[in-house]
This record gives sequence, C-alpha cells and structure tokens, in this order.
Amino acid sequence: MSITVIGCHCSRSLLSLSLGSAPFFLTWSVVNSVHWANGSTQALPATTILLLLTVWLLVGFPLTVIGGIFGKNRAGPFDAPCRTKNIAREIPPQPWYKSTLVHMTIGGFLPFSAISVELYYIFATVWGREQYTLYGILFFVFAILLSVGACISIALTYFQLSGEDYRWWWRSVLSTGSTGVFIFLYSVFYYSRRSNMSGAVQTVEFFGYSLLTGYVFFLMLGTISFFASLKFIRYIYVNLKMD
Repeated sequence: MSITVIGCHCSRSLLSLSLGSAPFFLTWSVVNSVHWANGSTQALPATTILLLLTVWLLVGFPLTVIGGIFGKNRAGPFDAPCRTKNIAREIPPQPWYKSTLVHMTIGGFLPFSAISVELYYIFATVWGREQYTLYGILFFVFAILLSVGACISIALTYFQLSGEDYRWWWRSVLSTGSTGVFIFLYSVFYYSRRSNMSGAVQTVEFFGYSLLTGYVFFLMLGTISFFASLKFIRYIYVNLKMD
C-alpha cells in the first residue's frame, strides 16, 4: 500500500515538473539546434548542456519529488463546495454564447486588453533597442491583469452555473488562461508589422520564446482563475443545504 502511495506521489510530482520543464527544454533545444546549424556564437556547447542536465537530474528532480511528497502529506482532504452525488446530473442544452470557445474568447481578450499597451514596450525592449524604465507602472498593470483575470473568471463561472452546467473547473482554467493565446497572436503581429527581424535564427528564437511566454501566462492566469472560481463557489454555496 505504501509503495502504491509513493508511486502515486512521484507520478503527480513528475507531472507537475514536466508541465514547466518539458516545454522549456524542448523549445530551448530547438532554438539551440538552429543556432548550432547556423554557426551562431549563442549556441551552448555539448558539455554545458550535459552539465545542466546533470544538475537537473541530481538536484531539481529529487527536490521536486520530495517537495511533492511533503506537500501531499501536509495537505488535508479536499473540501468540496457542496455535497455531491454519485449519479451525474443531466445538463440542459446550452446556448452558443455559453460555449467554451466563447468563454475563452471573452476571458482571454479582456485581460489581454489590459496589458496590450505595455506588451508593445516590453517587446520593443526585449527584441528591439528600446529601454524600459517604467517598472512601477509595469507592476501596477500586472496587478490589474491578475484582478481582471480573477473577476472575469468569477463572472463566467456564474454564467455557466446559471445554465445548470456544473462542469466549471476546467472551463475556469481555459477561460482566462486563453490570454496566453492572445499574447502569442500579438507576437505574430509584432514580428510581421513592428520588427525588422528575419532569417531562421531570429525567427525561431522569437517565436519559440514567445510561445513559452504565452504558455507561462496560460499556467499563471489559469491557476488564478481556478482558485478565484473555487473561492466564489465556496462563498455562494456556504449556506446551501442538499439532501
């Protein structure tokens, strides 16, 4: 029994670790391979790559597994917002404006519109020759992004529950997490309209790291969206009695 529990903890820790490290490693591998093929000085040698992999296997991976086991042992059981039943309740047909795609479009565009102006200056600083100095405004915009994402998630979850659709958990993650898709689409616009980059090296590096940026925003806003919706559901069902 203990071996099974430990194996389950290790698999969950491995999944959590792969969600962050695997996309980064694959993208960096493609970018570094393109640098190698084109003789760029930014390409890391094979010895450095082996050293980084060794450090990850000996330090990063064991600490993640151990941290997952300690976190699981210290965490209590999941407290559902309300009493559940073994038989799933039938969900009535939903109108088109309550579909997942529409919620992803609304939940992704509104947070993106809050940071669209700052995105231009960040892209111009990272990929251009501009210098960014308004870090106070950047922190303020980041706080607005988190607040808008949480509020939009709560509103969309309420609309979903009002249609008797109780499957809110993954919908809440996808709704606001889709902001990462809009950020990547903006990177395509910036590359084609605002930048002077060309060639295989610059193109692969730009879109590779832009894809990672969108993925990071998806994980971050999806997590915030889920916990905001969970907190909202706990609040509205705190006095609900079910037989």
